[in-house]
Formats: sequence, structure tokens, C-alpha cells
Amino acid sequence: MTETSYLAAATSLLWIALYYFPVGGAILRLALPLPLALLQIRRGRLAGIEGVCLSILLLFALMGPVRGPLILFPYGLLSLWLGWSWLNQKSWWISGSFGVFIGTTGFLFRVLILSVLVGENLWVVITRAGSLLLERIINILNLSIIPNIFQVQLMAILLVILQELIYIFTLHAVAYWIFPRLKARMPNPPRALNAFVSLGPL
Repeated sequence: MTETSYLAAATSLLWIALYYFPVGGAILRLALPLPLALLQIRRGRLAGIEGVCLSILLLFALMGPVRGPLILFPYGLLSLWLGWSWLNQKSWWISGSFGVFIGTTGFLFRVLILSVLVGENLWVVITRAGSLLLERIINILNLSIIPNIFQVQLMAILLVILQELIYIFTLHAVAYWIFPRLKARMPNPPRALNAFVSLGPL
């Protein structure tokens, strides 16, 4: 119970810092799912679920009924899925593939909720990024086509998926380097990814 409380509180503090502090967002975001995933590896599936629920309750009290529970999408769900996968020594391909799905759907859900809260369509920002990237690719390849709205939206979604793919792989690598020192066993990376995690467990 003590370990559950500490790791749930650590996750809650990371979420508050990510939400309110203007710097260090990338590092805080990377660290968010790891305490509760570690809890699940060390103490089992029920402890992981209790940790997520406790974090949501703490953030509900500290940040309100909307911003607090948003940690569930996707960080709470990711911590449950990755913790279960690593506890059961699942392949990185399995944990990573479904992790990307959870991350992508959670990101889109957060965009929807935050758009409602601020009264603006935040998807427009991502669509603009997709449009700029598509135009740059067309210019580099010297193509004489004008992208339509479907292609722009598809590029925006692909950007989100690529972002989540990099994020999930980095989570796996960081956990593989750190967790063995905390007496939490991690599955070994696939051979195809050995070159990218050549440092091995610390």
C-alpha cells in the first residue's frame, strides 16, 4: 500500500508539473507512465489498477473534475498496458503496437476535450502542421499536385502516429535501461532493435 501511494503521488506530481510548468515537458511526458508501470511489475496487476485510480482521485481533488482525470488518456491506460505486458514478458512488438494505438486514441481524445474547454478547434493546429509537411514533400519531389483536404487530414493523423511510435519506443528503451536496477524484470528487445538499445540494462 505504501509503494502504491508513493508511486501514485509521484505520477500525480508529474502530471501537475507537465500541465503547469512551461519547461521540461518532453522529459515529464516521458516519465509519466513509468512509475505506475513499475508498480504493476513489482506488485502485480491489481496494484497497478489501484495506483491509476488513486492518481485520478488525487488529481480530481487537486485539479478539478476535468483536467485531473485526463491523465487516464493516454498515460494511465499506457501504464496499465505496458506494466501488464512487461510483467508477462510480452514481446516489444506486441506491447509497442497496442501502445501506439492507445497513445494515438488518447491524444485525439485529449484534443477533443481540450478543444471543448478552450472553445477552439485545436485539431486545426495539427492539420496545419500536416499541410506544411505535405507541401514540403511535394516541393522536394517537385510534384505538380495540389493536396486536397483528405490528404492533409491523413498526413496530420500520420504525424500523430509517428509521434506516438517514437514515444512508445523511447518508453521501452528507458524502462529497459532503468527498471532492472529497481528489481523489475523487463523483456529483452527484439533482435531488430538491439542496435538502438545497445547500452543494455544499466
